[in-house]
Amino acid sequence: MIKGKLTSQLLCVLIYVLSFYISYLTTPQSIESVWLKILIWHLYATLFIYIGSVILNNSSLYDPFWSVAPVPIVIYLAIESDNSIMLDLLVLIPIVFWAARLTRNWVISWRGFDHEDFRYIDLKNTNRLNAEFRNFFGIHLFPTLIVNFCLYPLLFIFSNNATVTPILYLASLFTFMSVVLETVADEQMRDFRKDPSNKGKTMKYKLWKYSRHPNYLGEIGFWFGIYFMGISSGLAPLWIILCPLSMLALFVFASCPMMDNRSLENRSDYKEYMEKTSQLLLLPPKS
Repeated sequence: MIKGKLTSQLLCVLIYVLSFYISYLTTPQSIESVWLKILIWHLYATLFIYIGSVILNNSSLYDPFWSVAPVPIVIYLAIESDNSIMLDLLVLIPIVFWAARLTRNWVISWRGFDHEDFRYIDLKNTNRLNAEFRNFFGIHLFPTLIVNFCLYPLLFIFSNNATVTPILYLASLFTFMSVVLETVADEQMRDFRKDPSNKGKTMKYKLWKYSRHPNYLGEIGFWFGIYFMGISSGLAPLWIILCPLSMLALFVFASCPMMDNRSLENRSDYKEYMEKTSQLLLLPPKS
């Protein structure tokens, strides 16, 4: 087993660089559809990461993929289009900010390959065949497909017919501020956990007084921001509202309940907090 945080992170970076580079080289360049090409590139990279996680016996290798993968995809779209630099920046800045924020969280919190996310351990807590099925489809492939699907609205803003509009400015600001929200929420939680006296207690102050998952609210807002940027082009079809709605469903029906259940097991005061506090929206607590 690879031990040590720095060694693990350097190995992780190397695997990611190789995965995206090799995946790009092996993606058929003759494909005319830009998004189909991106999808294949994205899937090849996921397969590469999956193989690495099997070899290292640790699915947490996939953790940074959520935040890292969109960056080369968005840069590729910007390079392929003939849009203005201003349009490119309005889209790229909030996305790069989001990616940097999540990757920073990973750098701070990930302990290395001698640690694996509890959610992955729970998912794989079954027989070997079923565990590997869940590992590939549940931990690796499904999140990749969700992220790829939710990035799809960007195809329309990076169309050569798209222009900078007031709606794009507002959408870009909304996306940026959503990332600010989840960043502030994460920092508040990190400060709370630094205090040893708070061990086993529930964070129910500041933003967390009004929402059990304000960081997730910001994350969902980010993906709706991607959608808003896409429709600001005036070229996107109505059905792409399904893109951010699928992300909303993922958090409402999977991520939030999973975190709530874990907190109920580990914190005696969480049940009362859960009954009084909104799951996502910032609302006054119930009396």
